Amino acid sequence: MKQILPFVAGIWLLSACAQAPKDTMAYQNTIPVEAGDSHEMIIEKAAHVVPTANQLHALENEFIAFIHFGPNTFTKREWGTGHEDPKIFDLKALDTDQWCEAMKAAGMKMVILTVKHHDGFVLWQSRYTTHGIMSTGFEGGKGDILKNLSASCQKYGLKLGIYLSPADLFQIESKDGLYGNLSPYTERVIPREVPGRPFANKTTFKFKVDDYNEYFLNQLFELLTEYGPIHEVWFDGAHPKRKGGQTYNYQAWKELIHTLAPEAVIFGREDVRWCGNEAGGTRPTEWNVVAYQANPDTMNHFADMTDADLGSREKLYTAKYLHYQQAETNTSIREGWFYRDDTHQKVRSADDVFDIYERAVGGNSTFLLNIPPNRDGRFSDEDVKVLQEVGRRIHETYDTNLLEGAKGPKEVLDNDPHTFLLLEGKNEFVLSTPKPITLNRLVLQEAVATHSERVESFAVDAQIEGEWTQIATSTNIGYKRILRFPDVTTDKIRVRILESRMAPAISHISAHHYAARPPQLSIDQDKEGQIVISPKLQDFGWNQHGQNAAENLNAGYTIHYTTDGTEPTAQSPVYTAPFPQTKGEIKAVAILNGETGSVASERAGLAKKNWKLIKADGEEESHPATAAFDANPSTYWNVQKGALPHHITIDLGETHSLVGFAYTPQTVNSQGMMARGVIKASENGQTWRTVESFEFGNLINDPSKRTHFFKQPLSTRYIQVEAVESTDGKNSTAIAELDFYSN
Repeated sequence: MKQILPFVAGIWLLSACAQAPKDTMAYQNTIPVEAGDSHEMIIEKAAHVVPTANQLHALENEFIAFIHFGPNTFTKREWGTGHEDPKIFDLKALDTDQWCEAMKAAGMKMVILTVKHHDGFVLWQSRYTTHGIMSTGFEGGKGDILKNLSASCQKYGLKLGIYLSPADLFQIESKDGLYGNLSPYTERVIPREVPGRPFANKTTFKFKVDDYNEYFLNQLFELLTEYGPIHEVWFDGAHPKRKGGQTYNYQAWKELIHTLAPEAVIFGREDVRWCGNEAGGTRPTEWNVVAYQANPDTMNHFADMTDADLGSREKLYTAKYLHYQQAETNTSIREGWFYRDDTHQKVRSADDVFDIYERAVGGNSTFLLNIPPNRDGRFSDEDVKVLQEVGRRIHETYDTNLLEGAKGPKEVLDNDPHTFLLLEGKNEFVLSTPKPITLNRLVLQEAVATHSERVESFAVDAQIEGEWTQIATSTNIGYKRILRFPDVTTDKIRVRILESRMAPAISHISAHHYAARPPQLSIDQDKEGQIVISPKLQDFGWNQHGQNAAENLNAGYTIHYTTDGTEPTAQSPVYTAPFPQTKGEIKAVAILNGETGSVASERAGLAKKNWKLIKADGEEESHPATAAFDANPSTYWNVQKGALPHHITIDLGETHSLVGFAYTPQTVNSQGMMARGVIKASENGQTWRTVESFEFGNLINDPSKRTHFFKQPLSTRYIQVEAVESTDGKNSTAIAELDFYSN
């Protein structure tokens, strides 16, 4: 069992509370559940599960960056094949200082680089392969992206992590590839010596492994000894293809990592887990004390935890082990993990990113945001602007604590994470300020390092006109909880613990105010071709008074728009009602108190009111083919009968000159998403010619609307979409919406 700093924990207990309880159970990272344990005993054990020192430091990072960079940046694919010629990575310049400057401005504390994605291409000067940066023209084959990034991280004070994909399509597809080559497990020395390339670090290991595990360990050794301190090693479970029953000797990997990078947490294994989606979605209640059926300290394989509930009492009652394993909430600032272009690939707005930041960091997890460099080796300007704006909002909101000078328990007000208020025998505390403050954010933290996660639900009241008024409620707190609510002016705040696992230890509370900004907008098109522009509701998740918090905070805004793709300004037309538009790019922006919000954009498609279905394969009564063009993405056409390919044929009502189309996948489940397909056209609806094929990658993890633009304009009235491959590998096809664009 791993115990977290028992002596330090003891000191904190003595210094923080004059009357510490007689608690004889040891605080540990993993605690077994015995067969005879009562429900009460299981909950008491859960209240003693704490993070390791490395996990705590990772939690304190809060906001970190992901960098996806490689051949996919140049091929515009999400997943490579392993067949790519390394020279496809045609990088001419690299500016990792610009990356780090932008990440620092956003408030990030660490960056994780995909040093090897699933295609097997490496971004450092590895001794053990030629499939990588050394076989490109970048810096005459001498370039090393990880080395550059490491130097920039040290310059800007950022921690460094690495993503090394266990999957390796190059090693699978190559004639002499090591992945799944059925080599025997024999004792190997790590690192394997390479003539002329000695290691400064003379540490060696002996492991009984096969060829691919040896290859992987050798590369880990390079990465963990030659690029400065590594603080996170990131493994995922994605496997585009398998071969030869290849397995991974994770216990050997772990021993090497713990020895060479003692400060690193390991993602995808026992230290840090995936949140369960790639959209920046967060659970309303994210417990980091979770249930395991086997000892995570000795496990070799870790399945993704995607259930909505991972740590409730009911879940813990089923456990054989209780383990502290924090979540990382990951998503990309762009549509996809790799850069494609600055024209069609949309960028998340600052509103989106700041909202995810508050939900993730303020929901007991770490926020991991991907920023993919472009083909010039830089972050694109739009990405940088978003990062800078998010950082500005974080600093403006959270650098000022409105409870400075407040009276109340000093342990929660002193900004010292080592002190805490142990709520033994009481369930509330009150804070008062010298004069009224106006707040709409409240941050609370538990002393998870010494007392685990204990709060299960709580409420916050403000004294308004002499009366206590409840302003917010929530479930757990854990490392950090950010409460968001409409503006409240008060000089007294009360926190009430409603449910807890033993006596909770509150280490921090602070109050803040977020300055109202112009809302993020959404642009939609109905079946008649009418464009509707409206504010996107901010995800406050709290409507206790039956009002829309976003509308309250953003009252007085105006919406300005353009229909020719130009950037809207205060001089652009004011949106007052829906208007007809069937081609071109609509852009819109909200303006409030002279401040301009983020620009929303959407390409207008053909009006669908006169479209007719000619034919579709395998129609179902509950999911008819007409649902694919009813201007309602919540309904969808679903085919599960007959082998692929599946066809849907549409009469557009009249001849149009088409430049492309959009496919919106259904998101009820992952069935039938179109991975590949063919577009066909006809002059009479009977004789068909193939226009071109299309391919959409990574739809299961990123089921967003996808666009495909034709190489040449297509003049037609009759259009046919042929699905030839689905993401689930089954004979199913599903389409939530089809849109066609004209020039």
